[in-house]
Amino acid sequence: MTPLPDDTANLRFTSGASVSPDAHSVAYLVDDGGYPHVVERALLGRTAGPPCGVNLPVVGPVTRVQHSEDGKWLACQVAPDAGTRTQVWAVPCGKGGAGARRLDRADDSSTELVGWDGSRVAVTASDENGVSEARVIDPESGTAAVLDRRVGGHLVDSWDGSALLRVGPRGHRELLFLRADGSYIPLLPADVGSTTDAGVILDDHGQHHSALQPGSPWTSTEGEPAQFVRAVVRSDHGTDFARLLGVAVSDEGVSYRLLAERTDAELDEFAVSEDHTIVALLWNCKGSSELQILNLSDGTTDPPLPLPGPVASQPSLSANGSVLAVTVEGPGMPPSVELVNPRSGDWNPVEHARTRVEPANMPMALEFIARDGLPLSGWWYRGAGGRPGPVLLYLHGGPEAQERPGFSDYFPALTAAGISVFAPNVRGSGGFGRRFSHADDRYGRFAAIDDVADCVHMLVERELAAPGGVACAGRSYGGYLTLAALTFHAPLFATGIAICGMSDLESFYAHTEPWIAAAAYPKYGHPEADRELLQELSPIHRIDDLTAPLLVVHGAHDTNVPVSESRQIVEAVRARGGIADFLLFDDEGHEIVTRENRARLATAMVDWLTVHLAVPQEMS
Repeated sequence: MTPLPDDTANLRFTSGASVSPDAHSVAYLVDDGGYPHVVERALLGRTAGPPCGVNLPVVGPVTRVQHSEDGKWLACQVAPDAGTRTQVWAVPCGKGGAGARRLDRADDSSTELVGWDGSRVAVTASDENGVSEARVIDPESGTAAVLDRRVGGHLVDSWDGSALLRVGPRGHRELLFLRADGSYIPLLPADVGSTTDAGVILDDHGQHHSALQPGSPWTSTEGEPAQFVRAVVRSDHGTDFARLLGVAVSDEGVSYRLLAERTDAELDEFAVSEDHTIVALLWNCKGSSELQILNLSDGTTDPPLPLPGPVASQPSLSANGSVLAVTVEGPGMPPSVELVNPRSGDWNPVEHARTRVEPANMPMALEFIARDGLPLSGWWYRGAGGRPGPVLLYLHGGPEAQERPGFSDYFPALTAAGISVFAPNVRGSGGFGRRFSHADDRYGRFAAIDDVADCVHMLVERELAAPGGVACAGRSYGGYLTLAALTFHAPLFATGIAICGMSDLESFYAHTEPWIAAAAYPKYGHPEADRELLQELSPIHRIDDLTAPLLVVHGAHDTNVPVSESRQIVEAVRARGGIADFLLFDDEGHEIVTRENRARLATAMVDWLTVHLAVPQEMS
């Protein structure tokens, strides 16, 4: 058995921070064994005090935490038993979890934390039929008000009777502005195939007007503050890369203007200070992150702030913009919450962390051309030993996710065992613009499967891999794509590892969550109108072509891709005399959450590939 690298074993992984509005405390998620949980720390500037754990009366990972606007409460999103469905709890700050109150209803299938609407928690709650309610809930009394109810609706932000609601399936999303009287209006003109999916309403809280000075993007032509409700949104409307738009809604209609864009990157995430002075912008530039500050008062953008690691996410600002928290990570650098003064650029981690990526750990970016001329790219992690050696092709999920040079629980163990890893971004991946993300829709799925084969051809041509020395693995959509590659292009692969992947798109639609199915129609095809397409694309119907030994992995509580998708492919392979092992995690869902199980999976991957990929024994 190959020992796993232990240079990060004693580090606590931290992520998903929320800075209190007054910048006097920070709450964040800690992954130190078992399910991730919440801790609070007092802040003195950017120096954190002792941690105080927040204990919730439910077993499962906490996936999000956010301070109330008065700093008295924490709203926590938790996934019971690590399943796909979530609950929302409110906890008084500084009480260690005492007084925790569950805010979703017993008949809710899943409830997602959106944020805070003044003193009320904003959530999106879905029932078993996929009908969603946008609600705001008073944590003191538990009283809830329903803002909207519809199939596929998703609350994005709300404030004082106004709300932003996301509607539409994956890849075709838009925002509606909901008025207090229940009427609504689209924020942007129709643009089929565009995605407008994140937004913040700029309330004035009755006191903040610093962004409404003459000459700002929010004033009328006469130089006086205009009378409208303002919002900032992330959108690729009318362009290829996502950017930041300012939108104004009044009785006369909707107007919008460009606030920030880049031609070499798309907007990943953003956070707005409560006083509306600044917006923290996280750009995605070919997988690496860049952080910039937009000054809302005059529309200027500061030069990029150097980041402690190559990938950053989950920005959170204090009310006056004096403290920004982001999660930073990189190869060999586990996720770490880092605090920065946006003006000075001085960084500090909230806990002891590795905040520097060793140059030797950084992967090499490889670019190549698919058979139909589409440019593709990926990250090459070279394994110990000679070249060409055994190679694992690792496929991300989504398909709209993106392989980035972040932290991996699996790649270091593989490379230490002499197995190089190539992690590509085939068509359909995010981060490369709207056209690229739509290139795999429906019948484009066949080309995405061919992209996987083209990755192998490229590696062999560049003498990075030997013919017959390549394996394929992936999770979620990457698990499906692994099974598809092993059946559509069987001769190219020595073995495969499919984690939580779909084996039959028809049965996936029949048994997944209703809202997941409805959102997936434009990506994969409709279960009725596109039945023949789904059958052609389903690996289960090409099982006779699968010759490679297969390791299948799943979480027992997965309701996104039900565990039956893995069971049926294992049974089909075994029925034909093939090799298929099944690793089931009884305490996991669609994600492999606990560090213990991720380490167990890493070991299982190394051991499987050592046997089936001709890994030199001296490396194992």
